[in-house]
Amino acid sequence: MAAATAAYAATAAALGGARVPTTASAAPRNPSLLLPPPPRCFSSPFLPLASSSRFPDAHRFSSLQVKATSSSEETSSSPDELLDELKQKWDAIENKSTIFLYGGGAIVAVWLSSVVVGAINSVPLLPKLMELVGLGYTGWFVYRYLLFKQSRKELANDIETLKKKIAGTGE
Repeated sequence: MAAATAAYAATAAALGGARVPTTASAAPRNPSLLLPPPPRCFSSPFLPLASSSRFPDAHRFSSLQVKATSSSEETSSSPDELLDELKQKWDAIENKSTIFLYGGGAIVAVWLSSVVVGAINSVPLLPKLMELVGLGYTGWFVYRYLLFKQSRKELANDIETLKKKIAGTGE
């Protein structure tokens, strides 16, 4: 035992008083101490930002500065103004129960469609079949309405007619 203590003291003296780690303390306590330092970034006014052979106009854009400004013409509405406007619109509605009925119906429709899609997804091979049906319909739609100029005009007319029907301004 005395020989081991003497050997340890001799080793410590040879290392300049440094402690020799044991197997229990050999693992570093902070792993980030083992990482090399990050590379130094330096900039020089003499080095170009980009190679002039790859980007011939790089010297023009290196001194480009952009300043963001706001226009006084644009008015930003405060939350109080927004709430006042919403209250005025809500008070202008005559049949408020219809709004709640439509909102509830929309929520039920989304829930029901989610249930139906979940049921279809659980059947084997049916999702892939639905994908094929969707791809087929997409191909037909492109051929029917988007491929030729005359059919694109027809689609635009159909959309305008539908907009007028919804808005109640036509036919």
